[in-house]
Order: sequence, then structure tokens, then C-alpha cells
Amino acid sequence: MKQSENYLLMEFPSRSANEGFARAAVGCFAARLDPTMEELGDIKTAVSEAVTNCIVHAYPDAYGPIQIRCKILKGNVLDILVKDRGCGIADLKQAMKPMFTTGTEERSGMGFTIMESFMTSLRVTSTPGKGTSVHMRRRIVDRGEPR
Repeated sequence: MKQSENYLLMEFPSRSANEGFARAAVGCFAARLDPTMEELGDIKTAVSEAVTNCIVHAYPDAYGPIQIRCKILKGNVLDILVKDRGCGIADLKQAMKPMFTTGTEERSGMGFTIMESFMTSLRVTSTPGKGTSVHMRRRIVDRGEPR
């Protein structure tokens, strides 16, 4: 964690009740960068989507661990990694397409699209049978800079 000024590391089971906890914890961690309400909402929504994907898709028939690591990098950049050790994604290219889902009909298939649109960068890696990592970054405009 050499590059970061500060970091957060947590792990919790893939229970749906923990989605709100993860969202709040990352939001509290990000608050030290003094984001606008819109920036903070975008970050929390992207984290919600990543954690919900772990709950719904990575561990469809059981509970498993979800790990979140957040770092604050130079340049007011929030770096977030959400990892699971679940079933992985067989066809990542297809999974990244809007409206694609392996969930039930109430799933929108927009999770990765939302993460990508709300964050400065998004990178997803996955190995079937071993899990998925969602690496997101969001640059927060410094209050001294023009918005």
C-alpha cells in the first residue's frame, strides 16, 4: 500500500444485509476527500452494484467472503477493489454488455454499465471457479480547483 496516503480493508459474508454496510463504510472513507453529494452518491452506487453482483452472482447458492480494499492515492483519487472468491465469470466480455444478466428476471443487467459510468475507471478480472475482482477509481475534484 505504498502509493496510498490512507487505506481501508474489510471482509464480510455475502449476505444482502451487508450491501448497505459496505456502501456506508466506503462512503465514510471517501468523505475525507470532501466529495460533492453527487460524487459521493456515484461512489456509493458503484460500490452497491459491485457488492450486489458478488451476492447475487458469485455465490448464488451459498454465502462466501467479499473483500473491499479502498486506498486514497495522490491527486485526490479514490481506489476501490471489490473481490470475491466465488464462481467467477465464464464470458467476461458478454457480462460487461448492458442488459446481460445471469440472475432472475428482476435483475437489470446494468451493474457494470452503472459502475463504468459513475467511476473514472473500471477494470474487471475474473477466473471461473476462483472469483472476480472489480477495480474502480474515482478522481474527486479538489475544492480549490474549478468544478
